[in-house]
Amino acid sequence: MALIFAVLGSKDSGKTATAEFLIGELAKEGLRIGAIKHIHDPNFSIDTPGKDTFKFAKAGAKVTTSVADDEIAILEKINGFSGIHLQEILDLYSKKKLEVIFIEGLSWLMADKKDIYKIVTAKEPEDLARTLRAITPPIIAVTGLIAGKKFELRSINLPVINVRTEGETLLDLVKGVLEKELPKKSVGKISTTNTSCAKI
Repeated sequence: MALIFAVLGSKDSGKTATAEFLIGELAKEGLRIGAIKHIHDPNFSIDTPGKDTFKFAKAGAKVTTSVADDEIAILEKINGFSGIHLQEILDLYSKKKLEVIFIEGLSWLMADKKDIYKIVTAKEPEDLARTLRAITPPIIAVTGLIAGKKFELRSINLPVINVRTEGETLLDLVKGVLEKELPKKSVGKISTTNTSCAKI
């Protein structure tokens, strides 16, 4: 079973940069990683008008799959995303023997889950306070645009980490969780340095 980390925060607060950094670094360690990205645009489609998969879906196919030498894309038409769809994605991912899954967004499904580790991104203190009020621990750290600014954040007992300049600190915190939660055979290559949570 894969360990899930949710990267949660407001739009343009640094979620993608955070997830991309962690995925890249953990992939270098040899871990099998999956990623799920929530897209807010109700008209978004990864399919391309005029292409065969687009034509199949337009004709009525509920699921289409394109297969190339280096990529398989499964496209499913749905009427509104829900927790049921997320569970179906996680069930599909479980067949891929992944060790870690990063979910970017989907706050309304992730926020109250006590078994999912969260990394919070924010732009401003008010934004951070609003996001933290809505989230149930465990929360590993705060990052995003707020970490590059000089705000005084006294009421939060979480590390605030600038991924661009202190990414290794966040990586070590995530590795610490992985070492605690995953079977030893999965994390044999992972090494961590001792990090401490600064009171902010």
